[in-house]
Amino acid sequence: METKREFLKKLGLLTVGGVVAGAVSPAIAAGSKGKLVAPGKSVGLQLYSLGKELTDDLANGLKKVAQIGYSTAEAAGYGNGKLYGVEMSEFRKMADDAGLKITGTHVNPPMRKYTKENMGEIADFWKKTVEDHLKVGVKTVVQPGMPEMETPEDVAIICEVFNKAGEIAKSANLHWGYHNHNGEFQKRIVKEEDKGKTTNRWAPAGDVAYDLMLKGTDPKLVFFEMDVYWTVMGQNDPLEYFEKYAGRFPILHIKDRLVLGKSGMMNFENIFNKAYQNGLDEYYVEIEGIRDGMTQFEGVKLCFDYLNNASFVK
Repeated sequence: METKREFLKKLGLLTVGGVVAGAVSPAIAAGSKGKLVAPGKSVGLQLYSLGKELTDDLANGLKKVAQIGYSTAEAAGYGNGKLYGVEMSEFRKMADDAGLKITGTHVNPPMRKYTKENMGEIADFWKKTVEDHLKVGVKTVVQPGMPEMETPEDVAIICEVFNKAGEIAKSANLHWGYHNHNGEFQKRIVKEEDKGKTTNRWAPAGDVAYDLMLKGTDPKLVFFEMDVYWTVMGQNDPLEYFEKYAGRFPILHIKDRLVLGKSGMMNFENIFNKAYQNGLDEYYVEIEGIRDGMTQFEGVKLCFDYLNNASFVK
């Protein structure tokens, strides 16, 4: 059985020396407020990356995000008709005052098991979510949590729910999408008659959930916001998905094990080049827990610097 390192080397996501380096562009110009920002680059941040460092002082936290150089952001703090505990209009004013455009949001419905009986309740949730987020000016609404699924019938209901959410968003001139982690790449979808069987010594019989969701949803209603790091952690090549399902990934989460470009396992140059060929519209940096005494804001700044200095990022 191949190791994860062998798998990553096969994909070209791990260099011989263990470090994937981005070339530094000499065309760096002074941006607004003295920031050094490459001409024409718009780098986005998933605000989840900052945790309490953002929410402890929300207004000033948003200003710090913009001062680093990020021009867009994706929210992830919706609940009870508010964002991060404040009214939607108040949050928008905070972002506007900071010079930060909130272009997307992450939201999960209050249930993980989808059934014919609760489809109407889920649709009502998305109607309210879309209505609230119109006050912020987002373009996209994304679900980041995987529903419970074991059988093809489960997936069929999930795809129906996703398509309905897409219809609701489209009626408000928004776009609805789904964000993956690594669990979607397991062969977890098994027919009743195949339960307990294996295709070989290591793998259970079954279909990959992510592929079934891509095939079962309407491209005109549902897009997929690929998290490239979690795709690799699911032992899949993002480039292969860009090729196989061209046009389904207009937005990406750009993520590494910690700070972008430090692990040596993510070939962001190949990822960006292929994504641009397949219609990349926007991307958001995301980091999770930073170690070694570094703050989340410090990690977010290093990620911005990496992308801003990378010649392969437009």
